[in-house]
Amino acid sequence: MKVLVIGSGGREHALVRHLQRDSGVTSVLCAPGNPGIGQRATCVPLPGAGTDLAALAQLAQDHNPDLVVIGPEAPLVAGAADVLRAQGRAVFGPSQAAARLEGSKAFAKKVMLDAGVPTAGAVVCTTVAEVEQAMAAYGAPYVIKDDGLAAGKGVVVTDDARAALEHAEACLAKPQGAVVVEEFLDGPEVSLFCVCDGTTVVPLAPAQDFKRIYDGDEGPNTGGMGAYSPLTWAPDSLVDEVVATVARPTLAEMASRGTPFVGLLFIGLALTSRGPRVIEFNVRFGDPETLVVLERLTSPLGALLASAAAGALAEQPALTWSSEHAVVVVVAAEGYPGAPRTGDPIDGVDDVDLPAFVYHAGTSLGSDGSLVSAGGRVLSVLGRGESLAEARATAYAAVDRIHLGGRQVRRDIAANLPDLG
Repeated sequence: MKVLVIGSGGREHALVRHLQRDSGVTSVLCAPGNPGIGQRATCVPLPGAGTDLAALAQLAQDHNPDLVVIGPEAPLVAGAADVLRAQGRAVFGPSQAAARLEGSKAFAKKVMLDAGVPTAGAVVCTTVAEVEQAMAAYGAPYVIKDDGLAAGKGVVVTDDARAALEHAEACLAKPQGAVVVEEFLDGPEVSLFCVCDGTTVVPLAPAQDFKRIYDGDEGPNTGGMGAYSPLTWAPDSLVDEVVATVARPTLAEMASRGTPFVGLLFIGLALTSRGPRVIEFNVRFGDPETLVVLERLTSPLGALLASAAAGALAEQPALTWSSEHAVVVVVAAEGYPGAPRTGDPIDGVDDVDLPAFVYHAGTSLGSDGSLVSAGGRVLSVLGRGESLAEARATAYAAVDRIHLGGRQVRRDIAANLPDLG
């Protein structure tokens, strides 16, 4: 099976690496990829970052893959899967209509309501007056979400009413701008990925990520500064409960609308005092959680994704998992998550050996062929071990071998675990 992966980040680096471990996968292409992916697979140009649908269709026609795996959300929301399926291709990723679960938080809330999915109370607002009214109703902490795509940085959770309103005003200033004001959900957050074929749900192992830029969960939200799996503190029944109360009802609701969901349903949860509640849906693998989840998956990844694309998940054998722990720590650029500094030399990546592994995210090659930073989250450094402590130590030892001027690294990833009593 020849697989084409669309994207250029750490998530795509992980997908490529683990697809190559599947004996049923004969070759992997990545468009556009990055320097780390290029060491493992063939990288090909991708005009328009995957949202130029004519260019994407031509790329697929030129390389004729047996399966296309679409990594980022923007191409999915733009309709990339539809264009490729129109060519008769197997695609892992939802249609444009189904991708609205991430493309519009207001739409996702309506689906949750209609499906009876447990989630936070919410109000969709299109004016500042409506936002102020909703904030007064829910009280602090204020949760303000940009309705559209925002690369993981569209959510503000704050006790500062002025900061909440400023974020809302910035979102509302966009064309067709809208925000969702939600009640605050207490409790630790969990990410659960569910592979879906429109009917059947196959859950992966849960993970926890760290969204804020600074230690102690301080500072603004980012796309994620680290993650770990497994979650030894979470209830054994958690995955089955979420599949039964969230994933299956959502798939049934989407199918009833004539827009079956095929791809990866990323369920962001809060484990509240009232039980699990959905914070948000995404429609693709999440970064950095994907890196730790796939590290522990021992079943063939290519076969799993191809089965989902073919509507045959019910025929898949049960997934198998390593008992090892995995921790990933993100090395971010100076200025991230605002305006990251780019073009800085990166040294020490080649000094990192297994059981640590360095995933490239925001990297490129300079004019002299040297590795330089090219984005906000530059590298994701993974460690694995027989215990969480061993995996953490491995990851941070590898992080300390890497040099990047002005880098930002959280030192508390997977350090202080939740206690559910």
